[in-house]
Amino acid sequence: MKFYKKHSLFNDFQHIIDLIFPQYCSVCTQRLSGTEKHICTSCLYTLPTVKNTSFTDNLFVRTFWGLLPIERGTALFFYQKNSDYRNILFDLKYHKCPEIGVFMGRIMANRLLPLGFFDGIDIIVPVPLARQRQKERGYNQSEEIAKGISEISHLPIESKAIVRIVHNTTQTRLQRIERQTNVEGIFKLNTPERLQGKHILLLDDVMTTGATLLACGKAIASLPGTSISILTLAWTKT
Repeated sequence: MKFYKKHSLFNDFQHIIDLIFPQYCSVCTQRLSGTEKHICTSCLYTLPTVKNTSFTDNLFVRTFWGLLPIERGTALFFYQKNSDYRNILFDLKYHKCPEIGVFMGRIMANRLLPLGFFDGIDIIVPVPLARQRQKERGYNQSEEIAKGISEISHLPIESKAIVRIVHNTTQTRLQRIERQTNVEGIFKLNTPERLQGKHILLLDDVMTTGATLLACGKAIASLPGTSISILTLAWTKT
C-alpha cells in the first residue's frame, strides 16, 4: 500500500513537471507523451534506418576499401540534407543536448547487439574533438553516443588514447578532396598501450566522405595487432 502511494505521488509529480516543462520531439517538434524521450514513437518507427545484410561487405564498409582495413561497419540511419531527422544531429552538436546522444547510442546498441555486431570488439574509441572545440561545446558528441552504447553492450570507452592535435576548419562545406586534405595529420596517439592488440570500435556522429574516420583510423592502424570496426550514428551517402 505504501509503495502504491509513493508510486502514485511520483506519477502525479511527473505529470506536473510535464505540464510545466513540456518536452518536444527533436524530429517533428510535436509534444512528447510522459513515456517518450527526445524522439516520439512515430518518428522512431519511421527512422530511415540503414539496413545491411552484412556488416563486413556493404556500401558503408566499401568507403574504406583500399584505404583502411576494417573488420565491419555500419550506421544507424541515413542523413539527408532536407530531412527533419537532421534535427537529431543539430540538437546533439549545436543545441547543447548531449543526452540525445546517449539516448541514440542506446537505440543503436539495442538494434545491433542481437545481430552480433559487437562480437569480439574490446573497446569503444569515440573520434576526439580538438580541445578548443570541446571546450566551446562542453562535451564531445561522439563520446555521448558511446556512453549509450556502453550501457547496453557493456564495452568500455577509451577517450584518452588518441587526441586531436589540430583545430581544423569545419568539414560541412568542403568537397571530398578538400575534406581529406583538411584532416591529414590531425590525430595523434596519446597512450597507444591502451589500444595495442585490441579490436577497436571507432565511433563518430556522422560519416559523409569518411575522411575524418579514415585519418583517425590510420593513426590507430599503425599499432601492431590492432583491428578496427567503424560505427556512426548517421551516414550521408555521397
